[in-house]
Amino acid sequence: MSGHSKWDKIHRQKGVTDAKRGNLFTKLSRNITLAARKGGDPEMNFSLKLAVDKAKASNMPKDGIEKAIKRGTGELGGEVIEELMYEAFGPSGVALLIEGATDNKNRTTPEVKAILARNGGTLGAQNSVKWMFEHKGVIRINLAGIEDKDSLMLDIIDFGADDVHEEEGGFTVTTTFSGFEKVRKNLENKNTKIEYAEMEWVAKDKQEIDESIAEKIDRIVEWLEEHDDVNSVYTNIS
Repeated sequence: MSGHSKWDKIHRQKGVTDAKRGNLFTKLSRNITLAARKGGDPEMNFSLKLAVDKAKASNMPKDGIEKAIKRGTGELGGEVIEELMYEAFGPSGVALLIEGATDNKNRTTPEVKAILARNGGTLGAQNSVKWMFEHKGVIRINLAGIEDKDSLMLDIIDFGADDVHEEEGGFTVTTTFSGFEKVRKNLENKNTKIEYAEMEWVAKDKQEIDESIAEKIDRIVEWLEEHDDVNSVYTNIS
C-alpha cells in the first residue's frame, strides 16, 4: 500500500486519535469499570492498571477514575456495562476485530452493522476472525537522541520482547500479554522515551491491498471508532 508508513498503519489499525473520538472519558470510564470487576487494586489487576494508565494519559480526572473503579467493584451503582467484541469483514475480505463496551447491546449491534454495510463490510460469525489475531503488547520507542541503537535493541530482546524493528525514526516492540509489563518497566527504568504502550490484537498474517481498498478500510475504522461504544478496531492489513 503506497502512501502509508508502517507506523501509520499501526495507528490506523488502532483508529483515529483519542482527540477525535466521541465521548472519550465515557469510553475510558467504561473500560475501567469492566476491568475493575476482577479487583479494584491496579497493582494486583493488570487489566485495570492498563485501563487506568490510559485514562491518566488522556488527562481523565482522578475523581472520574476512582468512581469508575468503584462502579466495577460494586461500591457504586450505575449502568450495567457489557464488553463487546465484534468480528467482521471489510472490502476484499479484510479482517476486522472491533472492541468496545456498551450499556445497550441491542442499540450498538445494529449501528455497527450499518457502519459496515455502508462501506462494503459485514459482521462475521463468532470465531470467524478472532483466530487470525494474537493478543500482544505493542510499544513504540522514540529513537531521538539514542546513540547506540543496536545496544538498545539487544537490551529490549533481553527484557523478553517477542520482536523489535526500526521504522519511521523509532522502534516498534511487540511482547506477549504476560511479558508486556516487564518490558515496559525495564524500558522506563532505562529512561527510554516511550511514545505508546498498549495491548492490541495483532494479525498473525498480513493482507496486501491496493490504495482504493485501503481508503475504504480507513473510512470504516474511523467511523467505527467515532462511535461512542467502540474503543478500538484492528485489521490484518500489511
